[in-house]
This record gives sequence, structure tokens and C-alpha cells, in this order.
Amino acid sequence: MNKSRQKTKGWKIALTVLIAVGAIFSAVCVIYLNDYYRADAAASEALKSDDAVEVEWIDDNGIVFLPTEPEAGLIFYPGGKVEFTAYAPLLRGLAEEGILCVLIKMPCNLAVLDMDAAEGIQERFPEIEDWYIGSHSLGGAMAAGYVAEHVDENKGLILLTFYSTKDISKSGLQVLSVYGSEDGVLDIEKYNGSRANLPVDMEEHIIEGGCHAQFGSYGKQEGDGEPGISSEEQRKVTAQYIAELMADSD
Repeated sequence: MNKSRQKTKGWKIALTVLIAVGAIFSAVCVIYLNDYYRADAAASEALKSDDAVEVEWIDDNGIVFLPTEPEAGLIFYPGGKVEFTAYAPLLRGLAEEGILCVLIKMPCNLAVLDMDAAEGIQERFPEIEDWYIGSHSLGGAMAAGYVAEHVDENKGLILLTFYSTKDISKSGLQVLSVYGSEDGVLDIEKYNGSRANLPVDMEEHIIEGGCHAQFGSYGKQEGDGEPGISSEEQRKVTAQYIAELMADSD
């Protein structure tokens, strides 16, 4: 076999290997991205409009829960690998308290793929003066990152069972942190180690009997603790904490 044929054969082998590796990589990505927590029946029910709350899509990028007389606004980033509609019950409860809520749909259920997803939302609702950014779990890193770069446009940050990796300690933002006593997913060492990134007057609540997954409505999460209260009660208490924070800002 001459050198030309050897070179051609070598290129063919290399190309075959690259195609095989690419196919394996693509398959792994598809499997990973399709392995996520899906919203349950309670979440579907919370997506229905009634006389108190109107529910509608925003350009296929999210859902707005619109109360009859909104007093403040909340843009919410879902947790990582959780179907975003799983947070419909929580945000509907907040809308019933007079808070306009926008639930963001993230690419592939990962907020890390679109940290700036809140961009342009506030302009759609000029009647709202006070805006907050909220999040659950890993979505908190992206929400905190966004609000750190848009301090003047927002009044506060709500972190549900996560922490801020950005220093907003001198931002003047209102910050609310809530997690459950039975949370088995939150890295409490990182949570405590990141306190310095938050204002000294930040508000913290630990829900007795609460766990990681019950802020949403998607069933049990791997590694989570056993809850001592119902998911409905945990979301109700959480909504009260958020509504009280916003009311205190008036």
C-alpha cells in the first residue's frame, strides 16, 4: 500500500471515530436533558384562569399570573432540571395576594442557559413600579447574577433554598431567603459561607418540616429529606413570607 492510500485510510478511520464520538455525545446530551422533574396535576390546575387571576403566555417564553389589581411584580427563575410550570401553584398563590408573577421558561429547563431571561419583562407591565427577582434552587445563582447587574431596576431578591454567588451586600436590595428544615439537597455549608454576599439586614425563614422540592409541584426529588408538612402548606407559608416582604417595602 502506497503512502497516499495509507493517508486516505487514516483520514477515514479518524472521521469514523469522530462521527461515533459525536453520536455518543449527542445521545448522552439528549438523555441528560430529557431527565428532568415534571410538573404534576396540581401545577396544571394552577394554570387555569378565573375571576381572581388571569393566566396567559408571553411569547412562548413564560407565563404571567395577573391579579385584578397588581401591587408589585415578581419575575421567577425555576430550579435546574425542573419543568417550569411546576411553580405555577406557588406563583398563583402570590397572584391571589396581589402580586403580578412572571414564570420564566428556561431553555432545556436550565436557567444557566439564559441568565438574562428577565430582560424586557418589566417594560411589558409599566403599571408595576416595584419589581423583585425570585428563584428556586440552582435558578438562584442565575437570578442573583441578573439582579446584581440590574440593581437599579429591581427592589429585591427572593431565594428559595439557595444562595447568592454574587456580592450584593451593598446593593440596598431587599433580600428574602427561605428553606425547609428537612431540605436534603441544599448545600448548607455553601449557603452559610455565602451569607457575606447578602445585605446584613436580609430576611431569613426556615420552614419547619419543609423540604427542597415542595416549593414547586413536581413530586419527590432525589436526595431530598422527608417532609413534615404538605407541599400545599409549604407553598402557602412561602407565599406569605414573600407577600409580607413586599408589603413592608411600601
